[in-house]
Amino acid sequence: MNANPAVDEYFEIGCGRCSLVGTPDCKVHQWQGEMKLLRTLLLECGVTEERKWGVPCYTYNGRNFMMLAAFKEYCWISFFKGALLQDPYQILEKPGENTQSGRVVKFTQVDQVKEKLEILRQYIFEAMEVEKAGLKVKRKDVSEYEVPEEFQDRLDADPELKEAFESLTPGRRKGYLLHFSGAKQSKTREDRIEKCVPKILMGIGFHDR
Repeated sequence: MNANPAVDEYFEIGCGRCSLVGTPDCKVHQWQGEMKLLRTLLLECGVTEERKWGVPCYTYNGRNFMMLAAFKEYCWISFFKGALLQDPYQILEKPGENTQSGRVVKFTQVDQVKEKLEILRQYIFEAMEVEKAGLKVKRKDVSEYEVPEEFQDRLDADPELKEAFESLTPGRRKGYLLHFSGAKQSKTREDRIEKCVPKILMGIGFHDR
């Protein structure tokens, strides 16, 4: 097993992405037992341990394929291409409603990890085979996302806005469509659209500053 010193530091002081780093209140300390078991399992499987985005990240054949992360209410082990796994034990979850590729397994107790260690080992080896075969998740094209009626009306009425929106990268268009569609009420969708029009005209994405 080749443990990475940068990951040792993660367990000692935290991810460093908030002001609680190095304090007992850091959420990484809350899940030490669970995450160290998962880390040991991954290292036993022969993957390469790195630290990316502040957290333990695992690569195989030079590609990111798994990750560990701590949150306030749970920790998880993440499979970057989990959508391609068979999941016979039905343990994988989408981390977000619109996630296309990644899948996670959440834990809140050490015993939960212990119970699933051998199952997870099977999933990890399958994930390694996915990488070895060079398989990729077929992602949903931005054209397949529904355009809210309120936004379509706005585009039809404003050729300049329509041109600006269509000139955005697929990822940026998707970001706006998900943001607009996330509002349940028409008035809220209209308000979101109006607030975003200046950014669209400037050619920047919803998450851009």
